[in-house]
Amino acid sequence: MKGLILAGGSGTRLRPITFTRAKQLVPVANKPILFYGIEAIRDAGIADIGIVVGDTKDEVMEAVGDGSTFGVDVTYIEQEAPLGLAHAVKVSQAYLSDDSFVMYLGDNLIKEGITPLVEEFRQTRPNCQILLAHVPNPQMFGVAELDGDRVVRLVEKPKEPATDLALVGVYMFDSTIFEAVNAIEPSWRDELEITDAIQYLIDHGRGVHPHIIEGWWKDTGKLQDLLEANMIMLDHLEAHIEGSVDEESTITGKVVVADGAEIRSSTIRGPAIIGRKTRIASSYVGPFTSIHDNVLISGSEVEHSIIMPGVRIEQIGHRLSDSLLGCNVKVTKTERRPASFKLMLGDNSEIEVV
Repeated sequence: MKGLILAGGSGTRLRPITFTRAKQLVPVANKPILFYGIEAIRDAGIADIGIVVGDTKDEVMEAVGDGSTFGVDVTYIEQEAPLGLAHAVKVSQAYLSDDSFVMYLGDNLIKEGITPLVEEFRQTRPNCQILLAHVPNPQMFGVAELDGDRVVRLVEKPKEPATDLALVGVYMFDSTIFEAVNAIEPSWRDELEITDAIQYLIDHGRGVHPHIIEGWWKDTGKLQDLLEANMIMLDHLEAHIEGSVDEESTITGKVVVADGAEIRSSTIRGPAIIGRKTRIASSYVGPFTSIHDNVLISGSEVEHSIIMPGVRIEQIGHRLSDSLLGCNVKVTKTERRPASFKLMLGDNSEIEVV
């Protein structure tokens, strides 16, 4: 059995961060989202993983390498454009050959992993196994209609969903899926939809097995979902301090302070993670905050946020919360008059001022 991770796509819902970074490499608890998927597939006993890449292929390849860091063997598969999930399967046919495989969307997280789900697929041996979850906004997902334990219909992003059962971004297939992806036509979005391919299997009498997951799952395509994922993963940290913490600082709860980090005259309340060579001075870091490497926070307050490498936050005078700051961002206060906001923001930025 092989793994197939989809790491293409433009990440429009996370712009401007994704103008300069693959959405699958945005960090959650200081680890790229993509790495969680690789580890989940590896932990399910799968060592051969194909990664479908697009415009951000160089960045993904640099981050993942040949897979040896994770104990797997990675092969890269180029997709010329984001033409749909079924298209990604289609261009991967030569790599996958006749093997069964797990397809994992690279910006999804399943906290409990997929090991028992892969075992279920191996034991029951359907042509396809789909994961479903009850969601409050099914119109944003592919939606399944069931008759007992049988899948009867799948619809991609329906305007009027018949159920609240959304397709989770993990699928399992045998080689019959290639017949389907080569038979379907592009949708109104000009994409080959995986829902149409699975519906083809259903309509042609193939076995499509549903599994409704009860644990935590998240598609991290939007800021609030990303912050929620960060919160969940931070809450499962084991506290340890390798960096330097002075006597005037207070650390409570689950906090990780990486090697080379310095905490001076500050309060850190976990769950939180502080990256390598980061310096925090005369500041407050609140719960559910990930601060990456080489960050400086001085005379400021930050909570429930993701702070990426190289950021500087100095003397801002207000608490920064519910935020995602990209690499090398600077947030500072000036004493120059007249008082005003001075901003340089990328396309589709969002800012709230009180």
